[in-house]
Amino acid sequence: MSRILVVAPNWIGDALMAQPLLARLREKRPGLKVDMLAPEWVAPVARRMPEVDEVITTPFRHGALSLRRRWQLGRALKERRYRQAIVLPNSWKAALVPFFADIPVRSGYVGESRYGLLNLLYRRGDRAMREHYARLSEAPDTEPVAPLPQPRLRVHPAQASATRTRFGLESGYAVLCPGAEYGPAKRWPYFAELAARLKQPVVLLGSQNDVPATEGIGGRNLAGRTTLDEAIDIIALAELVVSNDSGLMHVAAALGRPLVALFGSSSPEKTPPQPGRSRVLWLKPECSPCYQRECPLGHFRCMRELTVDTVLAAAAEL
Repeated sequence: MSRILVVAPNWIGDALMAQPLLARLREKRPGLKVDMLAPEWVAPVARRMPEVDEVITTPFRHGALSLRRRWQLGRALKERRYRQAIVLPNSWKAALVPFFADIPVRSGYVGESRYGLLNLLYRRGDRAMREHYARLSEAPDTEPVAPLPQPRLRVHPAQASATRTRFGLESGYAVLCPGAEYGPAKRWPYFAELAARLKQPVVLLGSQNDVPATEGIGGRNLAGRTTLDEAIDIIALAELVVSNDSGLMHVAAALGRPLVALFGSSSPEKTPPQPGRSRVLWLKPECSPCYQRECPLGHFRCMRELTVDTVLAAAAEL
C-alpha cells in the first residue's frame, strides 16, 4: 500500500483550503494512505479530516529553524518508507524533514531556494488557494479537474453535545469570531452592536490572541478559554456563525454551518469559505485587498462602511 506525507500549512484556514488536495489524491490513488505533518495548533483540524490516516505533530516553535530536531524527525520518519512528500508551506525549512527522511519524490512550489530539497517543482500562479493546493495532485503545469471536493470535518455528535454542556451553553446560539490572527485590518469593528441586535444568545470564540478583540462585546466570551477541538464542537452546533476572514471562518464552512464571512483587507477571490451555507460580504473599495496588517491609508473603509444592517440581512437570508 502506497503512503504519502503531506507537510501541512502553518495556518488553520490554509490547512482547510488544502483539504481538496487530500481528497483528490485519494480519488486518484485508491488505497493511498495519507499522513500529515502538522504544527500542534493545526493538528486538531487535521485529525478531523476523513482523508488523513495519521497526524504527526511537529515539535517546532512557529518560525524556529530547529535544524537538529528536524533532522531527528526526518530520520525517524525514514522507517515509514514514504513514496512521496508534498510540502505545502513555501519556506525553506518546511522542506527539510522530507529531505532528511530520504523520501524519493518531494514536491511543492518553488520558493526560498528549495532546489534540491524538493525535486518535483511547481510554479506559482494567480489562483484561489484551494486550486493552488489542488494543483499538487497533478503533474506540473496541469490544472486539476473542476469541481474540487469540498472541505469537511468529522464531528462526533455525543462529544459535541458534551462540550456544549460542559460550557453551559443552551441550543440555538450564534457564534461570533471577532478576531483575526493576521492583524486589525481583517477585524470588523461592529461586533458589539451585532451581538446586541441578534435574537440568538451569543458565544464569542477565538484564541488567546483574540481576547482583546472580544472585549466589550456582549454574550458568553469563550475566547482563549477553549481548545481548538472544543471550539470546533461549539461551532458544529451553532445556529449561525459570523466571522472575519480567519481559521474559524473556514472551520464553520467545513462544518456546513450558516456562515456570514466578513472580508476587508483580504480577498474572498483568494481565500473564500467553501460555497454552500455561507454568505461573503466584501465592499471591495478601490484600495482592497491590500493584505496589510493595519489600514495603510488610515480610513479603514473596507470594514468601517460594512454596516450591521447588511450583516443582519445576510444572516436572515441564511
